[in-house]
Amino acid sequence: MDVYRVIRRYSVVFLLAVSLKNVVSTPVSQFSMARKLTSALYKDDYMQKRQHIISDEQDQRLGGEIVLNKDEQAVNDKLLKLKQTEIDNAHYQGKPFGPAMNFLKSKSVYEESQIFKLIQTMPKGGALHVHDCSISDIKWLVKNVTYRDNCYMCYDLKNEISFQFFQTPPVNKDCPWKPVGQYRQQSGNVSHFDDTLIKSMILTGEYADLDINTIWQRFEGILTRANGLINYKPVFSDYYYEALREFNEDNVQYVEVRALLPEVYELDGSTLNTQQVMQIYKDTTDRFLATNKNFTGAKIIKTNLRFKSPDDILDDIKNSIQLMQQFPDHFAGYDLVGQEDPGKTLLYYIDALRYPSLQSPPIKLPYFFHAGETDWQGTRVDDNLIDAVLLNTSRIGHGYALPKHPEVMKIVRQQDIAIEVNPISNQVLKLVDDMQNHPGSVLLAEGLPVVISSDDPAVWGAKGLSYDFYAAFMALSGKDDGLEVLKQLAMNSLIYSALEDKKKVQALKDWEEKWKTFIDKTVGQMNGSILIG
Repeated sequence: MDVYRVIRRYSVVFLLAVSLKNVVSTPVSQFSMARKLTSALYKDDYMQKRQHIISDEQDQRLGGEIVLNKDEQAVNDKLLKLKQTEIDNAHYQGKPFGPAMNFLKSKSVYEESQIFKLIQTMPKGGALHVHDCSISDIKWLVKNVTYRDNCYMCYDLKNEISFQFFQTPPVNKDCPWKPVGQYRQQSGNVSHFDDTLIKSMILTGEYADLDINTIWQRFEGILTRANGLINYKPVFSDYYYEALREFNEDNVQYVEVRALLPEVYELDGSTLNTQQVMQIYKDTTDRFLATNKNFTGAKIIKTNLRFKSPDDILDDIKNSIQLMQQFPDHFAGYDLVGQEDPGKTLLYYIDALRYPSLQSPPIKLPYFFHAGETDWQGTRVDDNLIDAVLLNTSRIGHGYALPKHPEVMKIVRQQDIAIEVNPISNQVLKLVDDMQNHPGSVLLAEGLPVVISSDDPAVWGAKGLSYDFYAAFMALSGKDDGLEVLKQLAMNSLIYSALEDKKKVQALKDWEEKWKTFIDKTVGQMNGSILIG
């Protein structure tokens, strides 16, 4: 007999009893028992339904299919205690909660967290969405590169700094060049002078309250300033090598870099072509791998800016096809970058972007489109998501507007298209204030294929992936979501990478060994009460 039939039966009995003339003579205890039984049956059925919904949601969430082993479960128990304590302290006691504040003001809050420190030691797989000129520590750029010979700088009429390497600097009245060393010597305080240079190339707390267009203007100005240093040929290789070192140090074993393949210049002012720049990326990656056997490797995704002409993009597409053929192990595909709201749409470039697929036979040029990096709905901009999936993008960069497009979400699920979520970037660049309101939480709850990356970490003073992993874990997943989320995110970063199948399998095996070491070490630390202090 099912629960509802029992409830109906006892309800009828009770009503009939009340309507009988001898109701007064009926023992009260019988009615009390009937009421209690009816209430219990209703409650039992309610709680079963409630638990069924909770279980279904847990199973559907990202990481819901992962079964933790004994040691992983031990780490998870401690991790959840730390997570729930941090959240409760913020929720009920008003203590600082890093992801709820702009990262430009809350970086130190992240670094104080025991969970953040644990995530730093965790093997995080790959960084699949980072940009070429914003991935190495700005302090390294200033302390190393600006001390090199032939490095010049100038202040323009707005007191903004520019950098360039010259054999002999040209006359520049609006921004007269002078050796950086000379400015440094005249400053009277070398440490303060270097701090000023660092500050000129990062976003600091004073910019946290700017509107989206102003912060983007400042952001792009920083990238231009840094490029004067980075794009000098001897620095270019060293900068990329330093980026690989920093990501590896943060327990990231693989990187895919969005790169403009810029005009890298020599001291005499001559520049390299894109093939020569790509060769530098290949040679530097190989050099790093030769001395870092635990590192899987790196690939380049060629990019161009969203304000170029369709003819420029078509030329770029054709060049990318050649690069893919010349550097099959190091070149991954193509993307368009820049602030999406004022930029040209994918539809604007549709003829150029369809060029490879319309050849006979069709040419496979993988796309990794930035799309939906906007908080506006029903615009030409968030419609980029539609064109991204129709153009068979391998992954979607940001996908911030995706939850507003249910049909695109269906396609993403059906075609297993990974979404590259960059939570700190979205906050710093003013799409969201409190990370708990980030739409990535919907993507994780829906169990969509999400990867976490860091976009332009150097510009906001971050390194590697740990800061973004912490933000995602604490704000995009639930209070009761634990180690299985972190594990799935790390695995996703290799599963959805541009690695060839054979190398992908090996990368996952290597990651599993790193993961086991991490779990064993963490269990040992827990037994010594190190993890929780």
